[in-house]
Amino acid sequence: MSSHNKVAVVTGAGSGVGKAAALALLNDGWRVVLAGRRPEPLQQVITESGAGAAALAVPTDVADPASVRALFDAAVQAFGRVDLLFNNAGVGAPGVPLDELSIEQWKSVVDINLNGMFYCIQQAFRVMKAQSPKGGRIINNGSISAHAPRPFSIAYTATKHAVTGLTKTASLDGRVHDIAVGQIDIGNAATELAARMAKGVPQANGEIAIEPLMDVAIVGQSLLYMANLPPEANVLFHTVMATKMPFVGRG
Repeated sequence: MSSHNKVAVVTGAGSGVGKAAALALLNDGWRVVLAGRRPEPLQQVITESGAGAAALAVPTDVADPASVRALFDAAVQAFGRVDLLFNNAGVGAPGVPLDELSIEQWKSVVDINLNGMFYCIQQAFRVMKAQSPKGGRIINNGSISAHAPRPFSIAYTATKHAVTGLTKTASLDGRVHDIAVGQIDIGNAATELAARMAKGVPQANGEIAIEPLMDVAIVGQSLLYMANLPPEANVLFHTVMATKMPFVGRG
């Protein structure tokens, strides 16, 4: 375990990729503020980690700007600063033809995946610009869908493409403040949400196919590599995926 004692905020930390990231950071000696809509899963992750006072659960709705501000205020109050934001919280919509997607379903995905990610970036900038020493690092969860869509995924794919714009612009705007911004694009990590891949999912050619998965802990390792880079280095885009998943190629 490292002894750097840096502070991270992880959104969507109660399950899946966020949980894997929080556990990896805590095991490496980070102090971690775990954010999510429900407190019980956050507390379960903290209990599983055995991190004790090094971890703090803050129930947060990333679609609510006031809730996001309260999250970062709680992080500063508890640990004094924020060195890392893993901007991970996200949701999908039902896999239906785009003309059958309701406006409410569309707006829900946009509110969390795009607006929520912006609110978190904005608050991270606020804190990182003001702290001493100033600066820090932001890692946005883009997903393979930031590059290529799956069938019937217009809301999720559109927001994940937009995350790439957030990453590039925040990286540019963060330079003068010593804030490094990068993006991790994940394909088929074995989480609760990805379990359907093992049962078969629609492909671009209309077939239903079982897709390979990778251990979600591998994503935690990738996140940790990006997080622990020295301030003068940044991974702008990092793709980690199940080796044999149908991403590159045709079909």
